[in-house]
Amino acid sequence: MRRLTISVDDALAASFDELVATRGYTSRSEAMRDLVRRAIDEQRVEENGDEQCFANLSYVFDHHLRDLSQRLTAIEHDRHELVVSTTHVHLDHDTCLESAILRGPINAVRALANQVQAERGVRFGALNLISRG
Repeated sequence: MRRLTISVDDALAASFDELVATRGYTSRSEAMRDLVRRAIDEQRVEENGDEQCFANLSYVFDHHLRDLSQRLTAIEHDRHELVVSTTHVHLDHDTCLESAILRGPINAVRALANQVQAERGVRFGALNLISRG
């Protein structure tokens, strides 16, 4: 293991120490390693669209909107090679949350997420993407 030394101003150090405590890290070093890993993964995702990834696509939609549930299901069936699993939750009488676990090339996973989120009646959507690198 290599040792890296960084200098930061007092306010940033205090904020970082608060983050370390809030998230339950056992040390500044472990928190810093986690932040570096995340930054490297984000860079890898941005640069390597053909690389394999895992992802979670979560979205909230109005299930009473005409044919929306069927359209969303058809989108997932059309890209079945990317969809590992889905979970459907009724939030209230009109609204559902769906969470899809995806696996495949980054560009294909993003395209599927964009297609789902662009459907009329999908109110909120978020894609959490993790590269396999």
